[in-house]
Amino acid sequence: MLGKVVGGGGGTKAPKPSFVSYVRPEEIHTNEKEVTEKEVTLHLLPGEQLLCEASTVLKCVQEDSCQRGIYGRLVCTDFKISFLGDDESALDNDETQFKNKVVGENDITLHCVDQIYGVFDEKKKTLFGQLKKYPETLIIHCKDLRVFHFCLRYTKEEEVKRIVSGIHHTQAPKLLKRLFLFSYATAAQNNTATDRKNHAVMFDTLQDWCWELERTKGNMKYKAVSVNEGYKVCERLPAYFVVPTPLPEEDVPRFQGHGIPIWCWSCHNGCALLKMSALPKEQDDGILQIQKNFLDGIYKIIHRPPYEIVKTEDLSSNFLSLQEIQTAYSKFKQLFLIDNSTEFWDTDIKWFSLLESSSWLDIIRRCLKKAIEIIECLEAQNMNILLLEENASDLCCLVSSLVQVMMDPHCRTRFGFQSLVQKEWIMGGHCFLDRCNHLRQSDKEEHQRQLSLPLTQSKSSPKRGFFREETDHLIKNLLGKRISKLINSSEELQDNFREFYDSWHSKPPSYHGLLLPHIEGPEVKVWAQRYLRWIPEAQILGGGRVATMSKLLEMLEEVQSLQEKIEERHHSQEALQAEATSLLRNSARLSSLFPFALLQRHSSKPVLPTSGWKALEDEEDLAKREDEFVDLGDV
Repeated sequence: MLGKVVGGGGGTKAPKPSFVSYVRPEEIHTNEKEVTEKEVTLHLLPGEQLLCEASTVLKCVQEDSCQRGIYGRLVCTDFKISFLGDDESALDNDETQFKNKVVGENDITLHCVDQIYGVFDEKKKTLFGQLKKYPETLIIHCKDLRVFHFCLRYTKEEEVKRIVSGIHHTQAPKLLKRLFLFSYATAAQNNTATDRKNHAVMFDTLQDWCWELERTKGNMKYKAVSVNEGYKVCERLPAYFVVPTPLPEEDVPRFQGHGIPIWCWSCHNGCALLKMSALPKEQDDGILQIQKNFLDGIYKIIHRPPYEIVKTEDLSSNFLSLQEIQTAYSKFKQLFLIDNSTEFWDTDIKWFSLLESSSWLDIIRRCLKKAIEIIECLEAQNMNILLLEENASDLCCLVSSLVQVMMDPHCRTRFGFQSLVQKEWIMGGHCFLDRCNHLRQSDKEEHQRQLSLPLTQSKSSPKRGFFREETDHLIKNLLGKRISKLINSSEELQDNFREFYDSWHSKPPSYHGLLLPHIEGPEVKVWAQRYLRWIPEAQILGGGRVATMSKLLEMLEEVQSLQEKIEERHHSQEALQAEATSLLRNSARLSSLFPFALLQRHSSKPVLPTSGWKALEDEEDLAKREDEFVDLGDV
């Protein structure tokens, strides 16, 4: 019947195609998809609960107006946001695939979410407050500088509402006890490690601190105390900590732990790194006198033998401010939180000027410099260092950690580094809840962004901007004061520090001892593989195709560099040879044995005057005579 209809009516025109597809993209390969969905499973940690999910979500490639990507499920738990791609099962069966055991490549922990945007009618807007309209695309900016695009155009409306609302509400938990860490602590097994060398030390018992004192040989001058057990003195201090041995324990509660030198780490020569929170500022003269007498007594304890000379580093007044660090980092991370290729190229052509204007690398340099200055006092001058800060829980944690990583090889191991973070940051009282704004109660610690941003820029990227604008701007900066303070930073260092720093770098480094980084401006740079930082294969030697390609590109770059040097040397040799030939041709004095055939001089005069040959007739054979120079200036 159909054949007759199509074949009949030879003189009539063929009807226009009127086929309309009502098959959605996820139904194209129905059988394959059903098998795949059964294989892809969500891995939950102990105590982790599934909140909501949505199917047929497209994880997009970050390109302008591009809807290419991977289809899969987007799920939200009380710990993370996960995307389960349809091809993830194939990766699970790949034995060469390297994976994080807790967080996968497409997992975003809720505390790692920086900002969530929604795309409404080609406009990117921040999701906040009560949602009246749901976006076509979710854009998630992460604190680890990753950017995810999830297209919800092909997802059912009910699922879109659930997943968007669920993710949105997880960013503003109203109760602290609803955070995942509490349910995890209850559900996870409590395995107490007895071998502290092969496990991370939690520093939640008195024995942990005693073990650390023995490891660093600091138990002769310092003692672990339990005066704050149950946090009855101060919630800011850990339940157990270490103080100088002669210090009376009854002095600790006097000012709620303020003004007490707390031990951080001991050097091999007996010197120690200490920290102290400043006493609260008072207006009453009587209270000020009491504080002065209290501090005088504390300083007398730590200045007398067996303790070395103490040098105080006031980080609150003579170092960076927290606002300075935050402002610089906010500018720095905007260079990586890029949504499309247009923004990438607009950033790329002004990369160096934008990077410099953020001041982030200068802050990194100053932090490293401060740590090395402290190391020089501990290692070379045999001084104790007392870090002073308002609460001793921000910059003290940073500087103390840097010093220990550089000086203590144990802190550069996996378990040693975990123990260091636990000791200096967790037990050190760093305000993670306020600094990271986990409960989203106040934006005081975080900068507000523009609420509505265009999805793409209408103007095209300038193709010659780097050569015209960026080069001129970079040259001005190289000649200006801003970049010169980085390059000439070594001139600002003290003589003894400079001698210590240069002496260490003049010798081969020992990876089982002290390690000092370079702190000159040109040496402090952004990691070259910054865009590959979340691809595990790129960071592991022999990790896979990405690592192989990266190594090939490095080798290619090295070969090209060597080729350029060879060509440069070849051109320089040709230039020298041409210059030598020119000099020989234009010289006024030549050897008497010079092959005159190469001297392209056309003259009717003899090369040597006749009188000169007559003078040589009575002498010995010309071949036996030494070379002499004949003046040919008249030729």
